Amino acid sequence: MVVLIAGSSHTGKTYLAQKLLEKYKYPYLSIDHLKMGLIRSGNTNLTVNDDEKLTEYLWNIVKEIVKTNIENGQNIIIEGCYIPFDWEKDFEKEYLKEIKYVCLVMTEKYIKSHLEDIESHGNEIEKRLSNSISLEELIKDNEYNLTMCKKYNLNYILIDDKYDVTYEL
Repeated sequence: MVVLIAGSSHTGKTYLAQKLLEKYKYPYLSIDHLKMGLIRSGNTNLTVNDDEKLTEYLWNIVKEIVKTNIENGQNIIIEGCYIPFDWEKDFEKEYLKEIKYVCLVMTEKYIKSHLEDIESHGNEIEKRLSNSISLEELIKDNEYNLTMCKKYNLNYILIDDKYDVTYEL
């Protein structure tokens, strides 16, 4: 089984991946780690600021990792914000049966009432070089993700009152 965890920055993708790793013993791949490895090694001229181009570039690699894991009967959790909302078009039916997808989405109400908590947990699993976040950007990104999840009929976890993210495989 392949588990894809998507969502905006600071929604807890890596945290959920870590919880699933501990519960199910599935390894996980952070698309951010893949991105930084490719950028730092000079295998791409893209920068951390090229989000749209990075999604296309990284997804071409990640989707083949997904297929390889399925073909080999291996489990993996892949998390990151570089999973396109139309990801299902890249897989045939037999692959789709082996993929679970979830997007973490915070409501505007949650973001506004928990901004300090969101910032304080930003380095809980991995250490960020910069942990500053823009309230407006975070709200905008999460609203967009919710709209796209609904448009593509994708599974999402809505974080509204408290941060209680659980996901069962």
